[in-house]
Amino acid sequence: MTALEITGLLSAAAAAGAINAVAGGGTLLTFPMLLLVGTPALVANATSTVALVIGIGGSFFGYRRQISEVKVWLWRFLPVSLVGGLLGGILLTTTSERVFSRMVPFLLLFATALFLAQGALGRRLGFGAEGQRTPKPHTLWAAMLFQFAVSLYGGYFGAGIGILMLATLGFLGLSDIHQMNAVKTVLGSLINLVAALWFIGSGLVDWPKAGVMTVGAMGGYFLGSHYAQKIPQQRVRQVITGIGFAISAVTFYLEFLR
Repeated sequence: MTALEITGLLSAAAAAGAINAVAGGGTLLTFPMLLLVGTPALVANATSTVALVIGIGGSFFGYRRQISEVKVWLWRFLPVSLVGGLLGGILLTTTSERVFSRMVPFLLLFATALFLAQGALGRRLGFGAEGQRTPKPHTLWAAMLFQFAVSLYGGYFGAGIGILMLATLGFLGLSDIHQMNAVKTVLGSLINLVAALWFIGSGLVDWPKAGVMTVGAMGGYFLGSHYAQKIPQQRVRQVITGIGFAISAVTFYLEFLR
């Protein structure tokens, strides 16, 4: 790698870590950068996943207080997240990426719109003002099924799974955006972890590039999780919505307009 390539990989990973700590979608920075420096697409996807999942330790430290407050939600969604993430990783190495990639722009756009509207719709549906509503059993099971689908996609490619999980948590009654981000961060890391282990076992990881990107990602995750909590929740929601629409626009362009 040249000095310019190393700088590009570090910068992309740091920005991706910060974005993932707030909303998700950092893969849309790391994956294209890896392609830009000559990495084959399948290897780039695997390398990006491994680098970001190793670097996420910085985000765990930043959200350490919130994680202790949302353990009940983590345990509820843990099994489906692990199974879905592993199956998604296996799917990537055995089938074509084309079908999934064509779905990504629509999935991200829907999730962002859902997240944007969740406050008004939640009030119409009778959610508690502080998000203390206990979800009905059928609502919880529907959310777990959706989380499995998100995890499957996350293990396969993963860009934007944070936005999908935040939308789900909002409709289940959670209203503290920092707690929601903590749940999203832990579950997202586990989804990527099981997929990363599969990619490593399949020999798809470019380790020199993964090492460079891990360093950048750790710094980005820590700064993103730390400073996001110093911003008013409404501002964080606006940032998340903006990121979601931006990612949707990029994926629509890459898939249908270029």
